[in-house]
Amino acid sequence: QVQLEESGGGLVQAGGSLRLSCAASGRSFTRYGMAWFRQAPGKERDFVASITLLGSNTDYADSVKGRFTVSRDNAKNTVYLQMISLKPEDTAVYYCAAGEYGSVWGPRIGSEVAYWGQGTQVTVSS
Repeated sequence: QVQLEESGGGLVQAGGSLRLSCAASGRSFTRYGMAWFRQAPGKERDFVASITLLGSNTDYADSVKGRFTVSRDNAKNTVYLQMISLKPEDTAVYYCAAGEYGSVWGPRIGSEVAYWGQGTQVTVSS
């Protein structure tokens, strides 16, 4: 089992930047593909970015490609989401997610998620 805790959310103006962190504890972090999802008010929780076990491959939702970067530091048991050129439509609660133990890729849909963090609010003002 793994526990996930996000941090780094906040209020930022459009065009600004934020970096989210997700600290993991529990079983070996390097055995989990990791991902970020987000959920805006009144909407479903959507995939944002995924990263493989060792961080060699990444995947992004079309809406964030070129603006968001997912990375991981396995020595620190932490995954990051660097967000630049933020837009008001990026406003959401951002969730860190882990796939099943041994999954190479992080989850891309909710049914692939084995563990969720509690979420961190990101608000982008216009």
